[in-house]
Amino acid sequence: MYVAVDNFSGNTGKSTISDNLLAPRMNNAHLIRIETINAHEGDSEENLTGKQYGDIVDGIVLFDDAVVDIGSSNVEVFHRLMQQYKGSHQIWDYFVVPVVPSDKQIKDTISTIESLSAAGVPADKIRLVFNKVESADVDLEKAFGPIFAYHKAEKKFTLNKQAVVYEHEFFSRARDQGMTIQQILDDDADYNALIKSAETPEEKLSYARKRAAKWLARDLNEQLDIAFKALFE
Repeated sequence: MYVAVDNFSGNTGKSTISDNLLAPRMNNAHLIRIETINAHEGDSEENLTGKQYGDIVDGIVLFDDAVVDIGSSNVEVFHRLMQQYKGSHQIWDYFVVPVVPSDKQIKDTISTIESLSAAGVPADKIRLVFNKVESADVDLEKAFGPIFAYHKAEKKFTLNKQAVVYEHEFFSRARDQGMTIQQILDDDADYNALIKSAETPEEKLSYARKRAAKWLARDLNEQLDIAFKALFE
């Protein structure tokens, strides 16, 4: 499966969605970053730019599964080149568009969907994910009112109210450790034993933080399983 994570707006969590929601549930899909401004930390030497669209659509065949994380500074040129390579939108199984509860980002999200639709992408391939939602108590139809109104009027994308990524303490912990949820879940260290055997307070605290991150990762992972299933239903 080939998925492009797409939004004209920055700060919608495209990289977080790519790293934590999508790639681990797509057979650990290959991640391709497309960014020229605010390059994704740690991956700048591997980043591509939107002008290399032709290289992307050629080279992606080398991977069975891939997630393309399109930085906001390259979305416009990516869409333009996709239209020049007429019909190339068909190689993408889905365009995942994260949206957050902010007026500017909601407006930009609607513009993104309009652009994808104009490029020939059908509604069933454009999948919306609600991101950075405070809690399950939030009324999505109120928090994202213009999105629901737009969907009701235009039907140019696919919306599922279960495709939600909530705010979670894990993300701040993970940023401190520089690790994805999958990396933390794959860590089989026995931190309870390590804490007991640690000789310094610094070691104890370090192990305690890693233990807490794993606890949080388990809870978040269950939430993301639900969101991923809803996203592609």
